[in-house]
Amino acid sequence: MSVEKMSAKLSGTFTIGGDLTVNRLGYGAMQLTGPGVWGDPRDPDEAVRVLRRAVELDVTFIDTADSYGPFVSEMLIKKALHPYPKDLVIATKAGLTRSGPDDWRPVGRPEYLRQQVHLSLRHLGLERIDLLQLHRIDPKVPLEEQIGELKLLQDEGKIRHIGLSEVSVEEIEAANKIAKIVSVQNLYNLAKRDAEPVLQYCEQHQIAFIPWFPLATGQLAKPGGPLDEMANRLGAKPSQLALAWLLKRSPVMLPIPGTSSVAHLEENMTAAGISLSDADFQTLTEIGSAK
Repeated sequence: MSVEKMSAKLSGTFTIGGDLTVNRLGYGAMQLTGPGVWGDPRDPDEAVRVLRRAVELDVTFIDTADSYGPFVSEMLIKKALHPYPKDLVIATKAGLTRSGPDDWRPVGRPEYLRQQVHLSLRHLGLERIDLLQLHRIDPKVPLEEQIGELKLLQDEGKIRHIGLSEVSVEEIEAANKIAKIVSVQNLYNLAKRDAEPVLQYCEQHQIAFIPWFPLATGQLAKPGGPLDEMANRLGAKPSQLALAWLLKRSPVMLPIPGTSSVAHLEENMTAAGISLSDADFQTLTEIGSAK
């Protein structure tokens, strides 16, 4: 596929919360940080180039979190893209604390969530966060207090829409009684589909489903394997087929592949223009199920 056809527009659109229309293939900004999602990246200039190139390739949905760095990812986004294009939606998350590389601990106390939202507003250079997702439900704090505080921030104009991450259908329904939930971000990919019931619920209720770790193909992509064979036949890479499969799997799917490399970003964006036949889609579905 030629570079001229490389555009997130080719992935189609989805309207988050009824009023935020984005191109479905987005960008996840976790990998812009240092090892263990901690500290600054090895090449800050390349991180800025990646973000700017993503926007050039018509990415209108960028996913980040206060805990990436922490705050490193958000500040890089501001450095690279502020003032932001009118059609760019930046989603961030709060609710996980960091004390070192690869260390993640949920904290959902209302005063903490409020503090983090205000810090994200400052670090991103925003007056309102379009989509604020609770990074994890804190089992030590009543859900009513966690979602209730986000609803208060929404009422105050600090948050436009509220989402959840790593939740069950039951948890979505419980949260929805407190505030309208417009997105869910769960682990989901070609090789791991434990969140299938959540995806189906999101489809039924027009909730954006944001699969994190979307490129995981594991043993499916090993040389000579069925995914590798299909990739060779279609002139694509296994990771591109994994993204194309996600995009065809559901109209509410918003994959957010992340990378710290412009070359890899362009490779991922090319997936938006891959149109899988129904037969190839079914083959990929069966390959993933049979792993």
